[in-house]
Formats: sequence, structure tokens, C-alpha cells
Amino acid sequence: MSIYEITGVDVLIIAIIVWFLGEFITKKFHFLAKNNIPSAVTGGLICSLFITFLYTVFDIQINFDMRLRDLMLLVFFTTIGLSAKLTLLKAGGKALALLLAIATAFLILQDITGVLLVKLIGANPAYGLFGGSISFAGGYGTAIAWGDVVEQAGLIKAKEIGIAFATFGLIAGGLIGGPISEYLIKKHNLKAGNNVQNSETQQSKNLSLKSVHISGILATILLLALCMELGDLVNRFLFSSGVTLPGFLTAMMIGIAFTNSADFFKIQLSTPTIDRAAEISLQIFLSMSLMSMQLWVLSQAAGPILLILMAQVLVMTLFTIYIVFRVMGKDYDASVIASGFAGLGLGATPVGIANMNAITSKYGPSPKAFLVIPLVGAFFIDIVNALVIKFFANLPIISQTGISF
Repeated sequence: MSIYEITGVDVLIIAIIVWFLGEFITKKFHFLAKNNIPSAVTGGLICSLFITFLYTVFDIQINFDMRLRDLMLLVFFTTIGLSAKLTLLKAGGKALALLLAIATAFLILQDITGVLLVKLIGANPAYGLFGGSISFAGGYGTAIAWGDVVEQAGLIKAKEIGIAFATFGLIAGGLIGGPISEYLIKKHNLKAGNNVQNSETQQSKNLSLKSVHISGILATILLLALCMELGDLVNRFLFSSGVTLPGFLTAMMIGIAFTNSADFFKIQLSTPTIDRAAEISLQIFLSMSLMSMQLWVLSQAAGPILLILMAQVLVMTLFTIYIVFRVMGKDYDASVIASGFAGLGLGATPVGIANMNAITSKYGPSPKAFLVIPLVGAFFIDIVNALVIKFFANLPIISQTGISF
């Protein structure tokens, strides 16, 4: 077998080409454009299928160095922190609390679905948590972390199974979010507020973009770098004290501290530049994540994994349409939140943001959705998920298997 390692700038070049490929394909195929499938998802899937073809037909394996992808994730969540002003949090407090309550209920439902299906298949019910919130809502990081723990307790290949679920969830979350929102918008004839207001918002946004100066760009790059470096220092300190947090979480928290301190001291940050940094880092992260998937690794357990995946997709679809949309107000903002919720509940927060970007670029802005989804997905859901996982791990159906979470 021939193995090729792609590293450094080459990974970035391919990721950008993959995004443009996805953009071209999405525009050419009406179905993709109509259902608001993110370009990074389209291009990334095509690339991963091509890599799988090379592996299966020509015995060529291509591996990507994902350090740049991890950096893009840090940049993205730092921009989320820099956008999280306390004034906005106060304004969206009720919506944030509602969505967090909904997310908690969904995590429980997701784990019930996973455990029951694995039990019906005849496998260890502990695997059901990996077919539930560990891998889907938790993503790669949570799947790997819990996989290492339970493999030591005797749950064979838990980490690999968790990564497989997380991979398929990433794909599914990017594919169903757009169609769900499209369905809700068309069915209920929803619009993004007053047309005049939207026009003024867009004109203001365009004016802000034109006024961006090189000093604002360099200041934003410096600020992002400082947030990530300070976040890393905080993470090291916490780790030495026995507390483990994801790197992106501490970087985001430092970003929140920075932006609110700037407000307090009347220091103006370049919001348009931060927004552009968020969009660029998000698209590159998604392109790299999807293009690097080794689909052949997942084929060994494809049957049970696909069965559970389809069940979780069905649960997510029904939950977003009949619970999330209704509880969040049955308006345009609620439809955008539904698309974001589908992305973060099956894949990852960046997938949810990409879904919402695709919707709002077509139908108009939704500040409420872009406030609550990143905060719930990037911070609160990880904390709640850990509690839910612990709760299920202590239930007799799991604890009696002898597997310790």
C-alpha cells in the first residue's frame, strides 16, 4: 500500500479548493441549493469519497495533518466569545434558557434511543451511549475522551465506534439542518422580519465592511492570538489542578472576557472583521473535517451504525420540527434555530452555524439564532451532556454490565 501524508499549507490549499468545489456543485444542483446544504459539506463529502475510491481501487491511502483544522476550531470559538456581549446575553436570556432546557431534554431522548437500539441488537447497552449523546451531541472530543475511559474498563473498540458515530453524525447534521428549516419556512410562510429593516441592516453591514481598515484587521488577528494563548495558559493551569476542559472552551471564555472588558472601557472592536474571521475559520474547519474522513474505516460496522444513525436522524427531525420550532416561538428565528440545533445535536456546533449561515444568506438575518445556538452548543451543552452521561451510566441497565464511566 502507498501512503501519502499531506501536511502544512498543502492541507489549507486542498481545503479551500474543496470549498470552492462544494460551492460550484451546490449552485449547479438545484436540490442542494434549495435545501441549503453548506458548500463545505458538499465539497468535503466529494473529497472523502474520492479518497475512499483511491484507497479501495488503487490501494492508495491519503492522510491529512489536522493541526491546522484544530487551529481553525480555536479561532472560530474565540470569535464566538468575542461576539458574546453581556448586553446581548441579557436580551436573549429567556431564549437561551428555553433552548438549554430543550437541549437537556433532547440529550436524554438521544441516549434513550441509543441504549434501547443497542439493547435490541443484542450488544452491550453501554455502546448505546456512544450511539447517543457521547458521539452525536458530544462530537469527536467527547467520543475519544469517554472511549479511552471505558476501553480500560473492558468495552472493546468503544473509541473507534464513537468516532464512527461522530463522523456520520457530522455528515447527517450538515445534510438535514437546511431542509428542516426550508420546510418550516415554506410551510408557515415565514419571513425575516420587516423587509425595510432587513434592507437597512444589510446596507449597514455592507457599509461596515467597506470601512474595514488594515489596522482593524491586524488588531483582530492580534486579539484572536492573545485569546488563544491566554486560553491555553488557563487550560494548563486547570489541568495541573486536575480540571480538564476543551481548549476551544477556555479560548472562548477569554474572548468573552475581552469583548465585555472592551465595552466597559469604551474600546471599539472591529466587529465586521471578527465576523469575517468567524466565517472563514468555520468554512475551513468544516472543509478539513469532512474531506479527511476515512470512510473505509467505518464500513466494518456500517450496518448497526447506519441503523442507529437513521433512528437518531428521525428523532432529531421530529424533535426540531415539533418541539424546538414550537417552543422557540414558531417564527423565522425559530426555524433558523431549528437548523442550527439539528447541526449541533448530530454533529458539532460549527455544523449548526454553517446550517444557519446557509439559511440566513438566502432568507435574511437572524441575530437571535446566532446568539443562542453558539452559546448553548459551545458551552452549556457540554456541561449538561457530561451530567446526562453520568446519569445514564449509573442506571442498572448500564452499571450492571460492569462498564465504569
